[in-house]
Amino acid sequence: MIKFLLEKEFKQLMRNSFLPRLILLFPCMVMILMPWAMNLEIKNISLNIVDNDHSVTSRRLIDKIAASTYFHLTGLPGSYDEALKNIEVGDADVILEIPKYFERDCTGGSSPHVLIAANAVNGTKGGLGGSYLSNIIQGYATEAVLPARGGTPSDRGGDIAAQDVSTVGAAQLSTFNFQFSTLEGAQLSTLNLFNPNLNYKLFMIPALMVMLLTLICGFLPALNIVGEKEVGTIEQINVTPVSKFTFILAKLLPYWLIGFVVLTICFILAWLLYGITPIGHFLVIYFFAVLFVLAMSGLGLVISNHSATMQQSMFVMWFCMLILILMSGLFTPISSMPEWAQVITVVNPLKYLMQVMRSVYLRGGGIGDLLPELGALLAFALLANIWAVKSFKKVEG
Repeated sequence: MIKFLLEKEFKQLMRNSFLPRLILLFPCMVMILMPWAMNLEIKNISLNIVDNDHSVTSRRLIDKIAASTYFHLTGLPGSYDEALKNIEVGDADVILEIPKYFERDCTGGSSPHVLIAANAVNGTKGGLGGSYLSNIIQGYATEAVLPARGGTPSDRGGDIAAQDVSTVGAAQLSTFNFQFSTLEGAQLSTLNLFNPNLNYKLFMIPALMVMLLTLICGFLPALNIVGEKEVGTIEQINVTPVSKFTFILAKLLPYWLIGFVVLTICFILAWLLYGITPIGHFLVIYFFAVLFVLAMSGLGLVISNHSATMQQSMFVMWFCMLILILMSGLFTPISSMPEWAQVITVVNPLKYLMQVMRSVYLRGGGIGDLLPELGALLAFALLANIWAVKSFKKVEG
């Protein structure tokens, strides 16, 4: 019996001229465009530098900053007030003010201060811009200032002495007084584990695969049964001897297969376009994907069972998908969310598969390392599919 039901499902799918193309085109477009659009790096920050010293040392600092790929030097205004006007009109994001006698203080043993003022209307851009600039100045203090004083590369320069937040016109500024100092014998060594090149694509692409599985295996089942209600074929199925379990299984199997096809396409595109392959085993990903696809397709059928029209089903499913994706850790770490939001993420299946994907891709995690995620996804899959079978009324009275 299930053979004929599956044949019916695939024929219905192939009769739709748009849906098969969407299933193949959608993963390709997401994998090609989204990793570039969802860029977690801040670059091309507009910078104004107010050089009150006009010395060789200050000129070298300006050249070092201008050589960075993170900053775009848009002007050298003559005064700090003039630079503030550039921020207010949007021509600058960050201001660096170099004081008078900067070179004298650098070579004479004093601790010169430079001022960093970042437009904090966009808090992320302002904060990262100030942090990037501080790191460049720290590097300059180590390379140029300390050798001029007779120091060694093991000495470190760059201490933030004060921080102030003020409002100037329409722009809110975070200002930092940056003091050059020497910390004798201090040495800093940084080791980036699991992602040594800090490639954000290696972190985002596995999560995008989870988002694709969610949209494909959640949306399509949600439209399935309610679509048959609208065209009237559900009444013909109701008078057949097909059991509820067999009917639901026939509805879910095509979307499980579609989910694995989409996931395989994503693996191939990640390798071809970005050279990204998992450190762990593909079988671990497929195993957890089975449980996740079961959970999401079951949820889609539950929504379809309780919906009377296609429009109602689409709105409910979109509402659920939006909440699940935003609270999955795709864009922001779950640990950075408020405590009440972290509690809600406990019942979010996307969270667990994203942790699995990132663990396998970045750390080479195995099933033994992912037992909490295994238990959670298994529980979601059982609950969603039992609910789908129970909520389907074969005979409507």
